[in-house]
Amino acid sequence: MSESDVLFSGKRFRVVHVHQQTPAGRTLRREIIRHPGAVAILPILEDGRVCLIENYRVAVDDTLLELPAGTIEPGEPPLETAARELTEETGYRAARVELLTTFFTSPGILDERMVLYLATGLSPGPTALEEGEQIVVRNTPWEEALAMARDGRIEDGKTLAGLLYYETFVRKRAD
Repeated sequence: MSESDVLFSGKRFRVVHVHQQTPAGRTLRREIIRHPGAVAILPILEDGRVCLIENYRVAVDDTLLELPAGTIEPGEPPLETAARELTEETGYRAARVELLTTFFTSPGILDERMVLYLATGLSPGPTALEEGEQIVVRNTPWEEALAMARDGRIEDGKTLAGLLYYETFVRKRAD
């Protein structure tokens, strides 16, 4: 696959044409969004509650319940992005941040790879929201967060992935 031209270049991503060779020998032209990658953080408080955020999203014109997350800055290691975004969006600082998994967010059109971290040993502090961010911290009992994932109150993909990954592969093993 080769890129032919940039259709749009913005602050956080660019849209490019790529040429794909099919097994039948045809060349197809596709539009792809190139993204530097992002992190999502699953912050678990000492009492077992999960720190979710209510985050207004312009793209869907709605406030979603989400895990804190953000785009990786050029040259910034994902672990540093996770610590920065956790503090900016929730005010919490973590004593421990560990990798849980990575995944593609929407590989049909986008090459964004999301890195999911678990943050524990949290201590509160002030947030540092970016201009335009409308975020409210919602520390939520774990079972309630799972119920919200189950009944559709949580619609954000990274949050569903993070909660269910942790519940299935980490928390259940610890119990």
